[in-house]
Amino acid sequence: MSPSPPSSLPAHLHPAGVEIPATWTPEQALAVFELLDEIKEKIWALYSCRLQDLLQEQQQASRADDDNGLTTSSDRRDF
Repeated sequence: MSPSPPSSLPAHLHPAGVEIPATWTPEQALAVFELLDEIKEKIWALYSCRLQDLLQEQQQASRADDDNGLTTSSDRRDF
């Protein structure tokens, strides 16, 4: 991964890059995968209503941006 260009943002606001080692065994990869899944479940159990509200707000804002022509086709993530 190449170093990021300097930014005027404080360090705690920089996006966190995550590198996955290519040397993990399948067992290690599965252990990490299961841990992340458990963390996701625990976060959802604690914050589900607030997360749903936030996701809804973000989707509405995204739709409003689309309606106002503020996004380009490269900005959109169609899944």
